[in-house]
Amino acid sequence: MTKRIKVSILLLVSLAFSGRAGFVDRSAALVPKGRALGKGPGSWGDYNRDGYPDLNTGAALWRNHGGTNFTKIAKYGPGPWGDVNNDGYLDLFRYSLPCRVILYDPATDAFSISDEPKVATPQNPLAACWADFHGDGFIDLYVSGYETYPTDYWPDTILSNRCDGTMIMTWKQTGDIDPARGVTACDFDEDGDMDVYVSNYRLEANLLWQNNGHGVFTNVAAAYGVAGDYNGYSYSYGHTIGSAWGDLDNDGHFDLFVGNFSHPHAHQDRSKFYRNTGASGGYHFEDKSSGAGLVWQESFASPALGDYDNDGYLDLYFTTVYSGDKPVLYRNNGEWTFSNVTSSEGLAGLGSTYQAAWADINNDGFLDLVTNGKLFINSGNKNHWIQLTLEGDGKHINRAAIGAQVRIGWKGKVLTRQVEGGTGQGNQNDLRLHFGLGDQTEPVTIDIVWPNGAKQRVENLAVDKFYHITPAPGLY
Repeated sequence: MTKRIKVSILLLVSLAFSGRAGFVDRSAALVPKGRALGKGPGSWGDYNRDGYPDLNTGAALWRNHGGTNFTKIAKYGPGPWGDVNNDGYLDLFRYSLPCRVILYDPATDAFSISDEPKVATPQNPLAACWADFHGDGFIDLYVSGYETYPTDYWPDTILSNRCDGTMIMTWKQTGDIDPARGVTACDFDEDGDMDVYVSNYRLEANLLWQNNGHGVFTNVAAAYGVAGDYNGYSYSYGHTIGSAWGDLDNDGHFDLFVGNFSHPHAHQDRSKFYRNTGASGGYHFEDKSSGAGLVWQESFASPALGDYDNDGYLDLYFTTVYSGDKPVLYRNNGEWTFSNVTSSEGLAGLGSTYQAAWADINNDGFLDLVTNGKLFINSGNKNHWIQLTLEGDGKHINRAAIGAQVRIGWKGKVLTRQVEGGTGQGNQNDLRLHFGLGDQTEPVTIDIVWPNGAKQRVENLAVDKFYHITPAPGLY
């Protein structure tokens, strides 16, 4: 059933950019006294609900003060943001050992380290993502298990929410254990429950866990075409480090970019662009890599998708981790082709890093980037945009709305975004949804699919504004 609801405007920012200067490194101005942000995986989330995304890099948690500067709060370790207890405020999950939930208390404006999970924590994880796997209105965690080189591979685990903000391990990978690096969740088959893609290293096949709606998963990666290419050699898949979901062709379905580190050997998988064929193709995936224009580098690592130029198409920022290789920014041209704009957009010469995450940190309507321990501010252009903060009711839908999908009809296409609980290897884009709209000035209509499958339409939203949207009364 479709419902309509009025929404509140948080902020209007007028754009008057006459030209484009690309990205500018503003780290020295934004971070006091030259303190290093930290080069660990970056996670954006507005934990104190002031309308500006804050940043956790593992080395430190940084509070954003109105987009003008950041102050260091504490050091908790790397991990993604999610509202584990549905109190309306984001918490952290630290996936470095010992794994812990870091709870934010708005009454004291402070964090506390819980003793959760109490038992059977993951082993040597490099990433985690939040999602409500059971459909009970509370977010759970999928945590990667990596390796102790050269002898042991550790299992992936699921930590389930007891529906009171406490966590317990309910599943541990058995059988063929692979060294996982990145994990990212998405309802790719649009059946109302969250699925998980796991990026495995050491030339092992990747995993696509399809959810049956009750938190029971089946690996369908090979059947759906995203396990990687086996070329007849022993261990001949990719060294996958991070992967990212996003609608790259604006057809309303979530595609997948798989980031493969690969040595020069021809039998090792290069990075992959996979197109989701939608309902007509059974939500299987089509390999669109060969003509995409991504030039090989050996040490590709963690990708992040975001529409940095507000032209309506998701672009790709992709890190590297070997000396001599350089992170790259690829502009999405549409029709599955991408152009390297790293130098022209001011991101040339960056060093080795796994850090890559997008957020509009100064609320000017354009996505900024944290990478390589630096904050790059987007100079913007004349294109239009809209940004949405979704919030569940904490009963039927998790308060952070992780897993919600939003679609906007646009120029004969469908722009699609989701509220993410983690992407790449241990990174997280801001939970606030960002849509570039190109030269469109007319109001838009948005269609929301909440994480429990409930649908809601909101009409006549003006462009170049921020909105806060909650489930419509009587939606359930």
